[in-house]
Amino acid sequence: MALLSGCLTSREARVESNYSYRGRFRHYRTYGFLGGEGLMADSTRLSQSLRDAIKQRLRLQGYRLARRNPDLMVSVRVFEGDMHFPGFVQEDLHSWVKYNDAEDEETPEESRHGYQPRRMLLLDGTLMVTLIDAHTDNAIWNGYASGVTVPEGPRGEYVLVRSVRSIFDRYRIFTENYLQGNQQPDGAMNETPGPPAAPADQR
Repeated sequence: MALLSGCLTSREARVESNYSYRGRFRHYRTYGFLGGEGLMADSTRLSQSLRDAIKQRLRLQGYRLARRNPDLMVSVRVFEGDMHFPGFVQEDLHSWVKYNDAEDEETPEESRHGYQPRRMLLLDGTLMVTLIDAHTDNAIWNGYASGVTVPEGPRGEYVLVRSVRSIFDRYRIFTENYLQGNQQPDGAMNETPGPPAAPADQR
């Protein structure tokens, strides 16, 4: 059983993301969590670990948790079974934000970016994080890890936390001016603790 659990946690998930050209990524400062079904609706250890991992990552990027009028709402869902998901062929989000502004109704048609669709097959066990602009109610970013196998016990907690960090590697957007006074060492956001050690009788 210990050997089987180790194999499951070592399986690499497929991580992808998409974003909306209407996202005002340079202006978001605060966030909150969207209630609902699934992991974000209960108070289990896994649910709390998932929230803590998201909080830690967003804090490193300069965002603050706000209980009133946050700029962003964070939604987390887990999907079972294989499914086809509509995605888009897009350049890296960080590059797009660096050279472009958010589009709106007043953006000239010739200046708008088109969405080139692509269909993706997401495997059983997809963890999806969605960021929603709280002022427009528009989803502005989706990040997902497909094919996540979550074993029971402490290793399951480790797998979820690692998946969240992999997903947010696709959202390297810092709040404006945050880096000027809060430089992070290279690789700081990628430091991931190893899984809990197995009991001595299982080594």
